[in-house]
Amino acid sequence: MTSAALGVRAPGSVVGPGWHHGLMNIMLFHSTYGPRPAVREAADRLRAAGHEVWTPDLFDGRTFDTVEDGMAFNEKLGREELLKRAVLAAAPYSGRGLVYAGFSLGAATAQTLALGDKNARGLLLLHGTSDIAATASVDDLPVQLHVAEPDPFEPDDWLSAWYLQIRKAGADVEVYRYAGAGHLYTDPGLPDYDEEAAEATWRVALGFLDSL
Repeated sequence: MTSAALGVRAPGSVVGPGWHHGLMNIMLFHSTYGPRPAVREAADRLRAAGHEVWTPDLFDGRTFDTVEDGMAFNEKLGREELLKRAVLAAAPYSGRGLVYAGFSLGAATAQTLALGDKNARGLLLLHGTSDIAATASVDDLPVQLHVAEPDPFEPDDWLSAWYLQIRKAGADVEVYRYAGAGHLYTDPGLPDYDEEAAEATWRVALGFLDSL
């Protein structure tokens, strides 16, 4: 997969402002590691920029030190239960026009909810995507994806197909790749952490939110 195929912008590139600036209501879902401190830190960063942020705990407070342990817990919980918890968390606020966001597994969850919510204002995907139903349809939903290059959990062939599918569904999508970063490179507490890539991601992501 080439950068040109995805219309990728450089991580430090400027994202121009949209037609207005204002506070966004953001539903931010944690990764398969659970509600780690990095999730709260990310929410604080977004709040400092003027946004309102909710960080649902879908794992009953459980956090994990390895992706294998987190995935085992997630499999035991089950995809339907996870999505049920996510929907219940978002439902009280969906009328406000949410921006759905998430890390890895949380990004996949955010994508599922955003594509099913006609009021969604945007979708911010950090380190993850999910499959897209053939019947999915949105009206120019702004979508931004940030992912490592390469990423064993988001291989190039998958990302190429995902990009085409989400564009077909009607999304206005941007993809940013970060060469040499680990999968969940925005979490300072994990071996994947890459400070340069993380800061570049947040700069671009904040610009994206400011443009909605």
